[in-house]
Formats: sequence, C-alpha cells, structure tokens
Amino acid sequence: MTWENRSLWMEFVFLSYPSNRELCVLAFLGVTLVYIFVITGNCLIVVAIWTESRLHTPMYYFLGCLSVVEICYTAVVVPHILINILQSEKTIGLLACATQMIFFIGFGSADCFLLAAMAYDRYVAICHPLQYPLIMTLTLCVRLVVASVVGGLFLSLQLVAFIFSFPFCRARGIQHFFCDVPPVMRLVCTNSHIHENSVLVAATLAIAVPFFFIAASYSFIVNAVLKINSASGRHRAFSTCSSHLMVVLLQYGCCAFMYLRPNSNYNPKQDQFISLVYTLGTPLLNPLIYTLRNNEMKGTLGKILTRNYIPQNS
Repeated sequence: MTWENRSLWMEFVFLSYPSNRELCVLAFLGVTLVYIFVITGNCLIVVAIWTESRLHTPMYYFLGCLSVVEICYTAVVVPHILINILQSEKTIGLLACATQMIFFIGFGSADCFLLAAMAYDRYVAICHPLQYPLIMTLTLCVRLVVASVVGGLFLSLQLVAFIFSFPFCRARGIQHFFCDVPPVMRLVCTNSHIHENSVLVAATLAIAVPFFFIAASYSFIVNAVLKINSASGRHRAFSTCSSHLMVVLLQYGCCAFMYLRPNSNYNPKQDQFISLVYTLGTPLLNPLIYTLRNNEMKGTLGKILTRNYIPQNS
C-alpha cells in the first residue's frame, strides 16, 4: 500500500493518557506549568546572551543555540500532548505522526550534536588557550550549529522514512503520549530485526558517536587541568565545564536508555516516564543548571529582570 493511500485513512490512537477527568485536569495543569517554565527559562537565556555584550563568546553562543533547539524540541510534542489531554479522541494521522517524529528526533539529535560542539569549545579553551580566538571563530561556530541542526534533521528524516515505509498492523494503538520511535515501531508488521537495527544505527550516529567525542574531549581537558599548579586555577577550569557535563550526563543517559537497547527490553510504563524526563525534565533543568552555576549568567539575568523596576534616581 502506498504512502498516499495510507495517509488518507490511517490514524493512530494514543493509549497512555489518563481516562479519569480529575487526573486529566491535574495532568494538563502540571504539563502546562512545566512547559511555561521551560519556554521562559530558555527564552531568558537567549535574551541575556543577545543583549549582554560580555556574553558574546563562543561558549554562550552555543548555549543560546542550545536553548533555541530546546524550545523547538518541546514545541514539537508538548502542545499536542496538552490538546490530547483535553480531547476525548486522542488520535493522530499517519502523516502528522511521521512529521512529529521527524522534528522530535531531529531536534533531539541536534541537541546531542550541539553538546559535542560545546565540549570541543571547552577543549580548545582549556587545552589551547592561546590559539582559542584563532580557532573558535564566529564562522566555525555558525558552521558547527548549522551542521548540528541540518545533520540531526537529515538523520531523522532518513530514519522516519525508513520506518514508515513498512506496512503497519491492524492494531493502531500507541502505548505512549506522542509519536516516539520505540512504540511506533511495535506496530510495524515486518521482521523486527530490520527496523531495530536501523534505529540502532541512527542512535549510534546521533548519541554514541557524539558521546565518545565528548568523552575524548574531557579526557584531554582533565589531563590539562591536572597539570595546573594552583588549586584555584584547577577549580576555575573545572567550573567552566561542570554545568555542561551535568547536562551531557542527563541528556545522553535518557537517550541511550531509550534508543541504545534491544527492542525486547521495551517496557511501556518505564519508557513513558523516561520520555517525559527528556521531553520536559531536561529542557527544564538545562536553564537552571547553566544559570545557577554561572555567575555571569546570573548577573545578566538579574539585570534584565530588575531593569524596569529600579527607580530612575537610584
């Protein structure tokens, strides 16, 4: 059956939403509140980096781009989740499901690639400080960001096109809140090893390869920092990397659990919880981690938030 013919009639039904009205109201309010914090926190980071000239450096440029990707990443699925909570029929068309999956996986992959670019920036800053302005030019930063986003979307497009090229079984129920890869793959009527291996290849390129690159960068960073004689110098060098490292462990830990594992270990309830963590939890914690552990960012955000409330004569 061709794509065009299937897209005219096929719909998927999400089965993981609560049926109790009170639980739906609580879920809607909770998700809405978290989503507001996600958008507000990431937007504040973008505004702070845009308006403060002191933050016009490669490290903060990557951080601002990461916040933009996080905004797009959550916007792909969270508004649709909120709509489904309120609707009685929680369905999505075949083409809409594929489109949601393309952008969700694409921005998620771009997130991983950007974290690898940020690790490279920290490697150059600590291991080659004298050459840092010559290496980390604006042109290189722009190229790394464009390559991260385009590469993530291209990889996602190939994977989703491959998955949706297979026929689906009569069962249309998705044990999830949105169109993620593992629950949709379980509806494919074909050899499970074929699409399982395709996901493993895509996950290796989007998760494992950037993570090994980050690990290699940090091995050089640790080696360089340990050679610093003063304790204050070592602390200052490590402090510039600690926030990034925390985000890396959170992001890659959740993604590796979801996509770098055998399909036989699929657990709907467990996967739903993990997906909520990296869909809402990680974008929520990223601004907190980067701002609460960064004095420059805290100072800039403080000025932005209080600028209109300070008396003119003070």
